[in-house]
Amino acid sequence: MLEVHQFPCLSDNYGYLLHDSESGETVCIDTPDADEYLRQAAHKGWQITQIWNTHWHPDHAGGNIAIKAATGCRVTAPVGDAAKIEAVDRAVGQGDVVSIGDRQAFVIDVGGHTNGHIAYHLPGASIAFVGDSLFALGCGRMFEGTPGQFWASLQRLKALPAVTMVYCAHEYTASNARFALHADPDNAELQAYAQEITRRREKGLPTVPAKLERELATNPFLRADDQAMQARWGGGDAVETFAALRSAKDNF
Repeated sequence: MLEVHQFPCLSDNYGYLLHDSESGETVCIDTPDADEYLRQAAHKGWQITQIWNTHWHPDHAGGNIAIKAATGCRVTAPVGDAAKIEAVDRAVGQGDVVSIGDRQAFVIDVGGHTNGHIAYHLPGASIAFVGDSLFALGCGRMFEGTPGQFWASLQRLKALPAVTMVYCAHEYTASNARFALHADPDNAELQAYAQEITRRREKGLPTVPAKLERELATNPFLRADDQAMQARWGGGDAVETFAALRSAKDNF
């Protein structure tokens, strides 16, 4: 069985340890805080054997060297960002497969936040680790990519099974909800979702992971191909609508 151990680190990141009880393998999904990852693994009694990086930003790959030095683990990183990531053993891209024990994870190109950004989808467990490409009710800032590239990336995530649980890397959901309500004010499902988010954050509870099915109905960035969203934001083209939404969020 696979177990995801989720914990807060840095100011608003989530750390994830993915553990396979049959093989005993444990994967760090990104490495924002090496000390915290090592502490969490020790607390669980797990031996870290791999790191899967989603992109090059330091709050995602900055702990590679320290964790590898402490554990001897192998580092897998996106081929498009690998030159900016330390201690890489294997570079992967769209369509490649990585494994934890007998479980396979398929690599998805989700470039846009960075050009080389990737996600890891484990269909057998109905989970996807998406880094900063997609957030609950949001998506990453477009630091390196283009609107067309980023929209194509989101379409790949939209095509995953609706039951997929999406593990994003930050607790941004309350802020994202405020913008989503501005972007899509007539969406009743979004309004209910936003109220739930408020209740969870008031109790100090995480809003991540998020179910893809709910995001498809409420996340404005995933709905750039919706006619009502296009009429409000983009004039009939999904890429233009996505670009308009991303620009508006940047300045919201």
